[in-house]
Amino acid sequence: MEPTNQTALSEFLLLGLTDDPTLQSIIFSLFLSMYLVTILGNLLIILAVSSDPHLHTPMYFFLCSLSFNDICLSTSTVPKMLMNIQTQDQSITYIGCLSQIFFVLIFTYLENFLLAVMAYDRYVAICHPLRYTVIMMPHFCVLMILVSLFISSVDALLHTLMLLRLSFCADLEILHFFCELAQVIKLACSDTSVDNVLIYVATYIFGGIPLSGIILSYVHIVSSVLRMPSSRGKHKAFCTCGSHLSVVSLFYGAAFGVYISSAVTDSPRKTAVASVMYSVVPQMLNPFIYSLRNRNLKEALWNLIGRTTSLL
Repeated sequence: MEPTNQTALSEFLLLGLTDDPTLQSIIFSLFLSMYLVTILGNLLIILAVSSDPHLHTPMYFFLCSLSFNDICLSTSTVPKMLMNIQTQDQSITYIGCLSQIFFVLIFTYLENFLLAVMAYDRYVAICHPLRYTVIMMPHFCVLMILVSLFISSVDALLHTLMLLRLSFCADLEILHFFCELAQVIKLACSDTSVDNVLIYVATYIFGGIPLSGIILSYVHIVSSVLRMPSSRGKHKAFCTCGSHLSVVSLFYGAAFGVYISSAVTDSPRKTAVASVMYSVVPQMLNPFIYSLRNRNLKEALWNLIGRTTSLL
């Protein structure tokens, strides 16, 4: 294939999930609904926690951070897809594609770190309850979020800068609904071995370390809970972890499913459909998981809704 001069490269084409016009209208309605639910659900959690002083604790601070990150992750991919379907224009500029890759990587890696930080919070609360307020000081909680954001930003910037050195072929069609790093690298005509190695290393480090931290935290939590004398204490401890475990299972289960899908099928479009399960669905379901399983959060949400309706 004919290489394209990087300075002359102006745009890529996002082919989306299907070429069928009928299915595109259904996909538009489906993704618009999912996006609105994601924004509304996560925004309600942030407002409910912010408006209730009883929820100004590390656990709910991390939950708000996760909700804000979910809003950002969905916003980095879905609106562009909806606009392309609505305007029947599949193009995305070269700078726009790199920017989308950058932000998707930031918020995806940050989601990993946030889930690990939330697992550590539950570990301290259950295994070291008397030292919880001393360990989980407000400045320490903020520091963990900032460090996670810094590491995610550096890694995303590294991947993006590595893309700048690549030369691309004449075929600039991306069989995906957003600029996914691996799909864009496949379009390059120049040597991509360093980029591919970097992807694997970053995935194992920035995906594996948080996941290992989550697993290790829950090993200690389960061990501590099983030593509790009362069944009521055990039930309460498991209830406080149930929502987080559900979110972790959903996120990592979906990501693992996408990895398996890409390994067993040669169709990039099928992989793109599968990637919806980790890039869109978890962000939409997280507010429901936390609000339905958390009595304090449910009460705060109802109080917020009640105050809002009384003002109308």
